[in-house]
Amino acid sequence: MSSSVRLDPESQAPLDQLLQFLPGGFNAVPDIVARRATVEQMLASMPAPENPNVVSEDRAVPGPEGEPDISVRIYRPVGVDGTLPGIYFIHGGGMVLGTVAGEDATATLVCDEVKAVVVSVEYRLAPEHPHPAPVEDCYAGLVWMTEHADELGIDPERIAIHGHSAGGGLAIGTALLARDRSGPRLSFMMPIYPMIDDTNTTASSMEITDVGIWDRDANLEAWGWYLAGNEPDQYAAPTRAQDLSGLPPAFIDVGTADLFRDEDIAFAQRLMQAGAPCEFHVHPGAYHASETFAPEAALSRRIRALRMDALRRALA
Repeated sequence: MSSSVRLDPESQAPLDQLLQFLPGGFNAVPDIVARRATVEQMLASMPAPENPNVVSEDRAVPGPEGEPDISVRIYRPVGVDGTLPGIYFIHGGGMVLGTVAGEDATATLVCDEVKAVVVSVEYRLAPEHPHPAPVEDCYAGLVWMTEHADELGIDPERIAIHGHSAGGGLAIGTALLARDRSGPRLSFMMPIYPMIDDTNTTASSMEITDVGIWDRDANLEAWGWYLAGNEPDQYAAPTRAQDLSGLPPAFIDVGTADLFRDEDIAFAQRLMQAGAPCEFHVHPGAYHASETFAPEAALSRRIRALRMDALRRALA
């Protein structure tokens, strides 16, 4: 890691504890099935408190044409009447990890804070299911959500797409598919520190090598599995999109110690140049997903507050 990278001390403490428990971080577990089990075990050891303000249910919905059904988890705020905004939620995990259950606490928080119906999608993962399976699953789930807006109590004019990391990249890829297929109309997108550049040539992608959370080697491995030797397109790696016009207003944020920092800065600038209003934040001292690993840090509280405020304003 470059000597120029500085971590927020309050956020670094839980990261140090994680690395003591698992030297080298998650990607030190070479087998992807064992790695997923390790991540799930860690998440299970940090259960979120029950939130009485939110109820959820799981459903199976149609996947892409000719492909299996996908599952979604639908979150509703309790005691809030009327038609509500909708948020389509895509979990992270580098295209190779992650589940709806693993980000249940975040989706619940979004539902409660924004007072929106949240639909979280369980998409297929690489390497078993490389591109385009994940983004096509995400698109199919979005189509189902918008086609069932009345049933779900969602205002079709107030639908946002939201995702973290790989979920952020998939959110942008799904938004591009929706634009290019004349599909669901999105009013807002919130890709959080999105994974969008397969080239791994930015300064930050070379600089972040041993923070312990999504470093360069992990990113190279994940992109290799996700693309499976095929030529990437804009729906896999949105930085390859030549035309960003017609995308919804956006909110993007990233930390200074996040490998995705420079690709996200460049993409936010291109969105603005293409005429898409984009609120963009770079958080000094934040590493990848630091608000998840250090939820009580003052930096994490500021990050979450900015995101929730942006969603409320966009969907008001």
